[in-house]
Formats: sequence, structure tokens, C-alpha cells
Amino acid sequence: MLCFSLTVPATRVSVPELGAILVGAGRSVIAGVLASLVFAIRRERLPKMADLKSLALVALGVVFGFPLCSAIALQSVPAVHALVIVGLVPMATAILAVLRNGERPSSKFWLASSLGALSVIAFGFTQAQLHFAAADAWMLAAVLSAAFGYSEGARLTPRLGGWRVISWALVLALPLSLALSWWALSAQPLHASVSWRAWLGLGYVAVVSMYLGFFAWYRGLTRTSIARASQVQLAQPVLGFLWCWLLLGEQVTAAMLCTAGFVLVCAAWASQSRTQRPKAAPLPQTAAGSAPTAVRIS
Repeated sequence: MLCFSLTVPATRVSVPELGAILVGAGRSVIAGVLASLVFAIRRERLPKMADLKSLALVALGVVFGFPLCSAIALQSVPAVHALVIVGLVPMATAILAVLRNGERPSSKFWLASSLGALSVIAFGFTQAQLHFAAADAWMLAAVLSAAFGYSEGARLTPRLGGWRVISWALVLALPLSLALSWWALSAQPLHASVSWRAWLGLGYVAVVSMYLGFFAWYRGLTRTSIARASQVQLAQPVLGFLWCWLLLGEQVTAAMLCTAGFVLVCAAWASQSRTQRPKAAPLPQTAAGSAPTAVRIS
């Protein structure tokens, strides 16, 4: 989560000078080239045909959906505004874990998760003086895209490994990422005066946010239920507020610190709650109507 916490501020720094499409698609190009080099060095085998659909869904969510939608939104809203809406990602991921993966979080989990998300939103619209903007639709699309990519990637990670999931998603998406980047450069050529801050921001979201951060993230999502693990992301807006203060000059207030502490408590509470996993299929019945006796193999 520390890797992801700089994503929104770094994107906000890059977008005004490089453009939303180039930042959103260009980060995937850089990460895709890096993943291709890793595969070439390791001589990795191609993924199985059965995994291609899931990898395509991962790419749709985290390679295209979140980067492009968030970059477009950050053209017109400050980073702290976007971070407030990013606080909805854990709740969205938990809901998808229920709908797609059959998980059943406890009522304590839903209470803790809801309080954490609501506290971030309440902070943003009271202390940060935020208001609803047209760009919020893009950020909500980014939230849904991230949650979808997280839940789908977590289903593949036990079989492929987290680093292979994000690597193959990037490599499969590379032709389209290249095409979008080329179109962005053709439509809006770069100026010679692009600052080092903009290039550094693009480099960060490409190498760390788009690639290396997913190694740990997908691994963590499989160590427990997806719904529980996703609540760690409640820390992203909190850490993001800190980076906005350090990098973008926004003020840190006592309300921000109190919100940060409360959100971390909610995240810890939700992570400790029980989640019921999908039930295993029942054993076949014998002719007499009883389950077959298990045979111990020594």
C-alpha cells in the first residue's frame, strides 16, 4: 500500500504537462516493456488458454480502467479530491469478493469497512472543502475498475503467482497501450519544456504503481480472504494526504491526523473479522445414500 499511496499525487504532477491519455497509457507501455524483459530473461512459458480470459479482465481493470479514468479525472480536480473517492476501493473490492468469489464477510467486517470509508469521505467534504464535480464520474469508474482488477487478479494468483498475473496482463495489453500512447503523442506533441517532476511522476506510476507494487498486492490478497485483505487499502487515502502535503504543498491539519488514526483502526478491525469462504461441493452419495468413507493413504 505504501507503493500505491503515491499513485494519485504522482499522476497529478504528470498530467498537466504530459496529458491524461499519455500518462494513463504510457505507464502501461513502460511497465509492459519491463515485464517483457523479465519474461525474456526468465524464459517464461506462455499462459494457458484457460487463463487468457481472466488475464484480459485483469488488464481491463488495472492496466486500462484505473490508470486512464483516474488520469482523466485528475486533469480537473486536485489530488486530495481524487484520494477521497479512492477511499471507496476497499468497499467496492469487498462487494465484488461477495458477488464473484462467494465470500461471506461478517457483520463486524461490514461495519468496520463502512466506517472507514465514510470517515475518509466525511473528511474530504468537510475539512478539505471538496464538492461534487463532473470528474467524479471518472474517479468512480476508476474505483470500480481497480476493484474488479484486484478481485480477478486475486483469483489467478494462487495458480500463476502475483508477479506473473500483472506481468502477463501488461504484456497482453501492450499493443493497445502502445497504440493509445502513439495516438496521444500525435494529437498533442510534447513540449521541450516538460519538467523533470512530470517525467519522474510518470516513471513512478509506471515502474512502481503499475508493476512492482502488484507483486506484493496480489500476494497479500491471497493470504486471507479478498474482502479482508482489501481493507488495508483504507490506508491509501491517508498516506496520500501526507504525500500531497509533502509534494504538492497541501496543508496537514489536526482533522487529517485524527481521520488517519480512525481509518487505520477501522482497517485493523475489518482485517481481524471473520469471513466465510465459499462452501466446498458435497461428496457424492453411495448407493446406500451415505457419503463414501475416506481412505487414509500412508
